[in-house]
Amino acid sequence: MKTVRLTVAEALAKYLAAQMIDIDGKKEQLFGAAFAIFGHGNVTCFGQQLKNIEDKIPTWRGQNEQSMATAAIAYAKANQRRRIGIATSSIGPGATNMVTAAGIAHTNRLPLLLISGDAYVSRLPDPVLQQPENFEDPSVTCNDTFKPLTRYWDRIVSPTQLMHTLPQAIDTMLDPATCGPAFIGLPQDIQGVAYDFPEVFFAEKVHRIRRPEPEMVALEEAKEILIKAKRPLIISGGGVHYSLATDELAAFAGKHNIPVVETIAGRATMLQDNPLNAGPIGVTGSDSANYMAAHADVVVAIGTRLQDFTTGSWTVFRNPDMKLISVNVARFDVVKHMSYPVLGDAKACMTKLSVLLGDWRSEQEWADTAKAQADEWKAVVHRRTHPQEGDLLPGTSSYAEVIGKLNKSMEKGDTVLTAAGGLPAELAMNWQNYQIGKFDIEFGFSCMGYEIAGGWGAKIANPDNDVVVLVGDGSYLIQNSDIYSSVLTGHKMILVVCDNGGFAVINKLQNNTGNESFNNLLSDCRRPDGELARVDFAKHAEAQGAISEKLSSIDDFDAAFARAKEADRTYVIVVDIDPVSPAAWSKCDCWWEVGLPEVTDNQDTAKKVAEWEEGRAHQRRGV
Repeated sequence: MKTVRLTVAEALAKYLAAQMIDIDGKKEQLFGAAFAIFGHGNVTCFGQQLKNIEDKIPTWRGQNEQSMATAAIAYAKANQRRRIGIATSSIGPGATNMVTAAGIAHTNRLPLLLISGDAYVSRLPDPVLQQPENFEDPSVTCNDTFKPLTRYWDRIVSPTQLMHTLPQAIDTMLDPATCGPAFIGLPQDIQGVAYDFPEVFFAEKVHRIRRPEPEMVALEEAKEILIKAKRPLIISGGGVHYSLATDELAAFAGKHNIPVVETIAGRATMLQDNPLNAGPIGVTGSDSANYMAAHADVVVAIGTRLQDFTTGSWTVFRNPDMKLISVNVARFDVVKHMSYPVLGDAKACMTKLSVLLGDWRSEQEWADTAKAQADEWKAVVHRRTHPQEGDLLPGTSSYAEVIGKLNKSMEKGDTVLTAAGGLPAELAMNWQNYQIGKFDIEFGFSCMGYEIAGGWGAKIANPDNDVVVLVGDGSYLIQNSDIYSSVLTGHKMILVVCDNGGFAVINKLQNNTGNESFNNLLSDCRRPDGELARVDFAKHAEAQGAISEKLSSIDDFDAAFARAKEADRTYVIVVDIDPVSPAAWSKCDCWWEVGLPEVTDNQDTAKKVAEWEEGRAHQRRGV
């Protein structure tokens, strides 16, 4: 067997560069982007090797380890999990800065390869710079903090381990059932160790995403349940996107006349003008979808984790005899809440189940109900996105109004993206699907700071179309340095900064549970007397190299957005948002469980708790 003598760092880079993926019959680099901040723990060995493979895997300089790893996640999501981003840091704080990003990828079932420097295996120079010493177990380093938030974790202490761990890590990230982040720790004294690797280990490998077929017995069971249904309903989740099954969803629903509702991750799996699209479901959904869920006798959940915001903490299903069919590629998800499980790829499951169902169709009256409900929802959305004079505080707009203007101004191929605060609900509730996909709400981990970094990563994945980022002032202040990253690297984004003077949606929750405003809105924070200090977001973005403007009126938005579309670099539009008026917030009739005090001296809180607990009467208990 022919061998080649390489260092661990060199072998790692060479192997990653040899990994390809088949995308629609075309070979692409599996790892399409690397994001790096170098320090003493990764620059001398692995960092240099990244330079040597730049012709295959370009490396982008991050400004913050969490945000650059977040960009890598958004890159993978924009590629529908078919390409993967790498994030590499030094030892210590650089590594732990990426733990939050691991949480995003893990929760959302998205691939991410994390590579961090680590302490010395020899322990001879211990304690080294940026090494917290563990008094009980010297083998534990801060990189062990990644273990609960990764699907695959390894620390390389011998060159030979690469030949085992790299194929395992990649297969874990590409398998639809186990997809998530993988972590590799590289001790500083191991990165430069040489070994005679088999040459064949570095041969080009073309990967293909598995599409597991369902078992016939499970399909037969699902068929028997469905053909007896009077009011069946499909919940379309993010797995429909990742299975590339949006056409099959429309075909399956159309052939069998089954209304469809969408989760947040499943938004834009069905076009808005499809008469069977009953809207988004749950707390951040629509009365139309929640009405359909309440009356359904069979629910087919396709590619969804059934998060609490989807199920209204399991109160949206009001029919006590409702049967749940779960179609999912992940065993962990498919058996939730005593469902009838169909384990397999969404596209394969729908295709095969449709054959078994033959010409069966649900009753037309039920489909007509879905359309009537959806039409009412669309009318509500129109009213929200066109507030009347006097609805809002003077000089302000609402999230919904901004979203409505974006919805009509964005072009085919453009992506809209947001993550935390009030914007995920507002975007999910008010967006009209004029195209399939190109819609990213990170609401699994709902991580403040995903927005701007995610926009940068999504733009790297889609360089020929605009990425429009909706970000609140709170998330902007938490993480904004990738405005500069986008300017530095030439990846133009359009940012719409919605400034409502603090964490307004949490202030709303605070008030809705009977509590006084405290420490959320800037005006309610501990501060000196006098004028309230506010951030000039336009100037701040300008200082990072972006073009920016603050609107004096929402009437100027269309013209500002047109300027942003024509700009040659990242463009920031700042809009003042009303944080408190009832008309400033979208809502639907859906309960959500939050932790409330059983005992309180506050009568307002006690009253709100009692009202809140009334909703629990409809909660399904584990079934």
